[in-house]
Amino acid sequence: MVKATAAVFREVGSELTLEQIDVDDPLPNEVLVRTVACGVCHSDLHFMQGSIGGPTPTVPGHEPAGVVEAVGSDVRSVKVGDHVIACTSMFCGSCKQCMLGRPHLCSDRRFCMRPKGAPPRLSLEGVELKQFADLSGFSEMMLLHERAVVKIDDDIPLDRAALIGCAVTTGVGAALNTAQVTPGSSVAVFGCGGVGASVIQGARLAGARQIIAIDLLEHKLESAKHFGATHTILPGEESVVRQIKALSGGGVDFAFDAVGNVDLAASCFYALAPRGKAVIVGAIPQGQKLVLEPGHLYVEKTLTGSIMGSNRFHIDAPHYLELYRQGRLDLDAMIDIRRPLTEIDAALADLEAGAVTRSVIVFD
Repeated sequence: MVKATAAVFREVGSELTLEQIDVDDPLPNEVLVRTVACGVCHSDLHFMQGSIGGPTPTVPGHEPAGVVEAVGSDVRSVKVGDHVIACTSMFCGSCKQCMLGRPHLCSDRRFCMRPKGAPPRLSLEGVELKQFADLSGFSEMMLLHERAVVKIDDDIPLDRAALIGCAVTTGVGAALNTAQVTPGSSVAVFGCGGVGASVIQGARLAGARQIIAIDLLEHKLESAKHFGATHTILPGEESVVRQIKALSGGGVDFAFDAVGNVDLAASCFYALAPRGKAVIVGAIPQGQKLVLEPGHLYVEKTLTGSIMGSNRFHIDAPHYLELYRQGRLDLDAMIDIRRPLTEIDAALADLEAGAVTRSVIVFD
């Protein structure tokens, strides 16, 4: 067992508190990772505000990268000293969804949990701490199932690599895997934060000829141009859907809600050309309802969700990092600020205010 400083969350409305927690020793299929960097994602904020449910007390953070400190006796994919990214898309490998090649939809996630009767992975004064997204990246140490981590090359900066664990995998994957954006197509992206910027990059990589970025903040639209947007819309008096249709000549082929908002999801659907596809990428708060005019269905439009970019993380993550190495996927410009764990509340405030594309917590 080791001690680690971690940000602990206890109840909706409360701030995170930095505590010395206990991290157990690895079981045979587990990996102990020293956290080097962890991106700050809206899902952490949604959880702390109660929009996403989950047990407490917990340690949030789910976009981490680090260095392996110890491994269980059965671990073969990584060894002590390896640099790794962790992702919440762990999988059993034997359920129907896994066998169909959809590990992100694994139906037996309990396979990666500790067995009944085993001590908790994380605890504080003898009380179990839950792992948010089964990761808990806002901690100096993480104890993870082997299938939650993938080894990466040592020359990739870990603060950039951390973004692959959620924002990039979610956004780029939504474009390439879920929507399967086609060369020469037109695309609209609602929301240009970390996930939206990644959707834009994914659409650019896929060869979209037109990428329309929509956001309430002008500086986000400027950064969207850097990532590949060909047109931008700052919502005003004129209907955004009408503007998209005017720019695209009748509607886009693909539209993405990268925020998680029922009104934006509906706008995605309405902005489509016949046979277009709208993808809800952001997490819509629990209990909200999406209402659509049914007439749009008769021109064969499609509305679908996307969970973590329909990823096969152990395949996709190395591919995305190779694109970064080639200069085709920009991770550097996505990071606006790096903060120590002691400034986690400020990082979350920046996120809520829309001041950053991504901020990253860095550990000494």
